[in-house]
Amino acid sequence: MSSAPPDLTSRILRHERALVAATLVALTALGWWYVAAQTAGSPAAMGAMRTPPFGALVVMWWLMMAAMMLPSAAPAILLYARVRAMRSRDSAIAESWVFLAGYLLLWLAFSVVAAFAQALTGTSMALGSSVAQAALLIAAGLYQLSPLKSACVSECRSPGQFISRHWRRGIDGAIRLGVRHGLYCLGCCWLLMALLFVGGVMNLLWVVGLTLIVAIEKLAPRGQLVGRAAGFALIVWGVVRIL
Repeated sequence: MSSAPPDLTSRILRHERALVAATLVALTALGWWYVAAQTAGSPAAMGAMRTPPFGALVVMWWLMMAAMMLPSAAPAILLYARVRAMRSRDSAIAESWVFLAGYLLLWLAFSVVAAFAQALTGTSMALGSSVAQAALLIAAGLYQLSPLKSACVSECRSPGQFISRHWRRGIDGAIRLGVRHGLYCLGCCWLLMALLFVGGVMNLLWVVGLTLIVAIEKLAPRGQLVGRAAGFALIVWGVVRIL
C-alpha cells in the first residue's frame, strides 16, 4: 500500500531554506533598487531636495537598512531555517519567516528613530556643518575601537553560537531571537549608519561603501581587523576635517 503524498506544509518545510534564501535576495534587491532609483538624479538636484514626509522617511530608511544589513545577516537567518528543517517534527519551532520578521522589526524601529532625527534636524541629504560631520566621523571611529563594538561583532560573526545560546521555542521566542540578532547588528553598525548624514543619506557610493565595511566585519576571516582599521581611518579623517 503506497503512502499518502506529503501535504503542503511538509513540502514547504522541506524547501523552506531555499524559500527563505529567495526572500532575502528579493528583499535585498528591492532595497538596492529603491536606493539606486532615489539616487538617479544629479547631485545638485538631490542637494536641493526638501526633507520628505515622515512616513516616506521611515520607508526610505527601512528599505535602505534592508539593502545594507540583510546580506550580512543571511548566515544567521539561513541557519535558523536549517535548524528548523532538522527538527521538523517539533511543531513548537516557529517558521523562519517569524525570525526574519523579528529582525526586520528591529530595523523598522531604528528607521523610525533615524527618520525622526532627519526630520528634526531638517537634514535632507547630509549635515551642513563640517564641524558636525567631523565630530560624527571621530565618534564613529572611536566606537569602532570600543569593547561594546567588539562584543556585538563577535555575536554577529558566530551565528551558530548565537542561536544555540539564545534559542527559544514558539512564535514569541522566534520573534525575540530575531529582534535580539537585530540588536547585535545594530550594536555593530549604528554609528556607521549615522555616517550617512556625512556622505549623504541617499549617496549611492557612500551606501555601498558602508555596506561593504559591515559585510567584511561580519563575514570576512579577519573582518574585525578591517573594522578597527576603518575606525582609525575615520578618526584621522575627522581630525583632518576639523583642522
